[in-house]
Amino acid sequence: MTQFVRTSARVALLGMGLLAGTVSTSFAQLGIGRPAGRQIADAIIVKVDNQIVLRSDLEIAYAQQVQQAQGKPLPPDLRCKILQSIVLNKLMLAKAETDSVVVEDSQVKNELDRRMAYFVQQIGSEKKLEEYYNKPLKQLKDDLRPQVKEQLIQQKMQETIAGKVTVTPREVRQYFNRIPKDSLPYYSTEVEVGQIVKLAQVNPKAKQETIAKLNDLRARIQAGESFETLAKQFSEDPGSGAQGGYLGFFKRRELVPEYEAAALKLEPGQLSPIVESQFGFHLIQLIERKGDSYSTRHILLKPAAGGNDVNEAGAQLTKLRRRILGDSITFAKAAKDMSDDKQTSGNGGLLANRQDGGTYLPSTSSTRPSSSPSTR
Repeated sequence: MTQFVRTSARVALLGMGLLAGTVSTSFAQLGIGRPAGRQIADAIIVKVDNQIVLRSDLEIAYAQQVQQAQGKPLPPDLRCKILQSIVLNKLMLAKAETDSVVVEDSQVKNELDRRMAYFVQQIGSEKKLEEYYNKPLKQLKDDLRPQVKEQLIQQKMQETIAGKVTVTPREVRQYFNRIPKDSLPYYSTEVEVGQIVKLAQVNPKAKQETIAKLNDLRARIQAGESFETLAKQFSEDPGSGAQGGYLGFFKRRELVPEYEAAALKLEPGQLSPIVESQFGFHLIQLIERKGDSYSTRHILLKPAAGGNDVNEAGAQLTKLRRRILGDSITFAKAAKDMSDDKQTSGNGGLLANRQDGGTYLPSTSSTRPSSSPSTR
């Protein structure tokens, strides 16, 4: 790598020193926009052949590191380390340009689609993502495309360089042992965590009791009681319950199919029959339609599973565990075919890192998946 840095590009540092060493930098998930409330006087601070680094690039990355630190102490040379990381990336791009290393547009599109799907999953819907950034999804993709393309080129260039390197485990140990202990950087332990979820199947009696309770609430609303008041009192949707059951506006295919189909059959102010979805049972009221969007409120009740239901789910997982340990099925295939958690089953059961969308999680991070009771 030293030889590569020396010969592949001309690096100009304008008014700033560059420290030796390596560092990994975590940038914002989308890389769109600048930190709110800051006006950054822009200027070119580094030039690597045809690649440039702006002062705003450095300041935005620094602000993101400060935000992620959440009040924890930061190293005094953090800006220099971030700059070094950016410059190394630009060196990769300059070398890739010299060696005519390119990535296909289809590869960029696939990576963009993958990241957007992850962001939509985390925030709840495309509409919420667009509202958060105040931009349509297409513009978000257009803004992110150059960054994704650069990252893919950097990865490909790095793979090209590393593919020519042969290092034995013994050489790695010898190199590591020569480094003074107080000079070794600290990296938190990372793990991959997979899960297979089996939900307890609620027995018919519990379902009928829940339906009867919702029908009673429906009759009370029709008799003149306030939907909002009853939703605040009885709804088991933690997000909308406190808002009187109000979910806001959604477009088609943004809510689970059963909910959407029932809501779109209603006239404004009309109540639906009791609707079952993967989240429980809903009583829905249509509020308003605007073009291809509509707003609703609902009361969600979830029938409780009995002890026998829970034991049955546990027995299924025990049997599945034996099969995995006996190598009759892989964990990934078992998760894909049998897990009731749709957020992770398609990824072999692996939980996603909310910061970068990858599967490696810092051992100190929370792995609790996020979900919304009425969105996919």
